[in-house]
Amino acid sequence: PASLLCLSLSHTTNLMKIYTIASVLGLAAVATAEIFMHETFADGDAWTERWTPSTHKDDLGALKLTAGKFFADENKSVGLQTAEDYRFYAVSAPITPFSNKGKDLVIQYSVKNEQSIDCGGGYLKLFKELDPLNFTGDSEYNIMFGPDICGSKSMVHAIFNYNGKNHDLKKSVSAPNDVFTHTYTLIVKPDQTYQVLVDGEEKAAGSLLEDWDFLAPKTIPDPDAKKPADWVDEAEIDDPEDIKPANYDDIPEFIPDPEAEKPEDWDDEMDGDWEAPSIANPDFQGKWAPKRIANPDYQGPWVHPEIDNPEYKVDNEIYAYDFGHAGFDLWQVKSGTIFDDILITDDLKVAAEQREEALELAKKEKESKEALDEVERKEAEEKAAAEAETASENEVTPEEIDLDDEEDITLEAEDEPESEEHVKDEL
Repeated sequence: PASLLCLSLSHTTNLMKIYTIASVLGLAAVATAEIFMHETFADGDAWTERWTPSTHKDDLGALKLTAGKFFADENKSVGLQTAEDYRFYAVSAPITPFSNKGKDLVIQYSVKNEQSIDCGGGYLKLFKELDPLNFTGDSEYNIMFGPDICGSKSMVHAIFNYNGKNHDLKKSVSAPNDVFTHTYTLIVKPDQTYQVLVDGEEKAAGSLLEDWDFLAPKTIPDPDAKKPADWVDEAEIDDPEDIKPANYDDIPEFIPDPEAEKPEDWDDEMDGDWEAPSIANPDFQGKWAPKRIANPDYQGPWVHPEIDNPEYKVDNEIYAYDFGHAGFDLWQVKSGTIFDDILITDDLKVAAEQREEALELAKKEKESKEALDEVERKEAEEKAAAEAETASENEVTPEEIDLDDEEDITLEAEDEPESEEHVKDEL
């Protein structure tokens, strides 16, 4: 797994507040919305001052800034790209410390698998505390969210840590598996509901309590209850009136082929007594078994009685965490994934605006890819034509062969010493 988080480029104070003023009965109430991180990687190498690579392994993969081979807007599309194949990646950044208790939480970022990823993660992790230099896959996180693709398996994780244990979303959400940019959004609300969006389209939604196994079940099977010994749960029984026919077991499975004839050249003295080959007996019906009929005493499947689970406890704050860091902790076989527009906020409107802008760029990105494909197609055609022309120019025709050269070649062949194997054969 890998996680990446972004520090806001749009605010040097690491905190941006948007004020909404409402007037109720002449009294002004002020509500604040905050952006805790918004990383666009648009300020060049300055990203290295915010992001810290882990040093827990010597061979962790390198990262670089690029907009990729095709893009709609190079400046807006530049992001952090995995740059080495068959590598683990671990890099993190601090975010403005905050708690989402009593607030909406939005985690949103874009992923572009320009390399046609075959196997690798693209998910983001959020932490309360983190030692950046010792950041590993075992570092305890609050939430892990994002795509994970390997072979035909392409999914979006939404994993929450609850009481020290990680719980993954029970619903299945597919991740797009192509070379274009896609925006992933996780929304968590104080009423303990959630939404997972991919490119602005809802892919999963509902209750944290129902779609994750955070809490013990409300009821459990009564440990003191046992199925009665005389409980009849066999739906069918053998028909007591169905009797096996007489001589049923005397019917052989195989019989001599009645159409077989003794070969004319068969010699009883030399070949022994002739026997016709065996064939399956059409009258053989296999092992006899009585017919099955409905059991008149059938009581249905026994249902274990349930009782209230003494371990069950209501928790209305499963959704709430304290946050302070974000990061990518990934494994990739083929590198080339670009991460961009990492946004962590409690403002649904700001997140929607950023998402719409990203989707517009993604539409234009496809036009750029088509243009690039056309350029590469023409270059391939020109290269093939040039190679064919070179091959044609180097081809020697029979008219171009110099007879004197041919005689020299023949003499050289005649003067060539015999091989060791040939000499041995002659001897």
